[in-house]
Amino acid sequence: MAVQRVAFYGGSFDPPHLGHLAVARAARDLLALDRILFAPVGAQPLKPIGATVSFDDRVAMTRLAVAEEPSFQVSLIDAPLPDGHGGWRANYTIDALSRLRSELPRNSELFQFMGADSFRSLRLWQQAAEIPFAAQLIVASRPGEQLDDLAALLPDGIVHSVPVDLLAGAVRRFTLSDRSGRTVPFFLLLGLHVEISATAIRSEWETARKLLPAAVADYIQARGLYGATA
Repeated sequence: MAVQRVAFYGGSFDPPHLGHLAVARAARDLLALDRILFAPVGAQPLKPIGATVSFDDRVAMTRLAVAEEPSFQVSLIDAPLPDGHGGWRANYTIDALSRLRSELPRNSELFQFMGADSFRSLRLWQQAAEIPFAAQLIVASRPGEQLDDLAALLPDGIVHSVPVDLLAGAVRRFTLSDRSGRTVPFFLLLGLHVEISATAIRSEWETARKLLPAAVADYIQARGLYGATA
């Protein structure tokens, strides 16, 4: 059986916009990924205020956003987690990756795809030093951003090698290692960040509609989300 290269792409997707799709397409094409799993998150620990709209709405919008991309799928692996007391537990990426790994075929290669902004907070994540070894990291950087402060951004105990440029400099490949001697590839995709702000979309609906897949914009308008009116 051929090895499947699967990337986990978590986030609020509040709402999913054209920037999410653009960087995911670039990552897929540059690194020959077979599938990218868009996984709306239930409750992000680093965003205590939470998402603006419900998890069900964010899942529905994400399904619409990826509907025309056969290699993009929606995953519920990071769905809300009941705490047993009528509330919800925080969702941690390391747990989602563990659940996902148990569901994938044993010969799958698992990647964690994220933007530079998310990567800059990685040190604060639960079991941050384990995440690169649970899934190979792929980070989409902004145009002109090299993440030269990579050593300061990596979790404690992880160091990186001198990078190797691949695909005419579009991809920078590092090797990460920890104190126990484990090693894993790390991929920095150069110049892929798309400057679209979900916050701006939510606050300026009439001017932001063009930044969304048409089906997502129609869904938002039909349900009156983010202040849109039918």
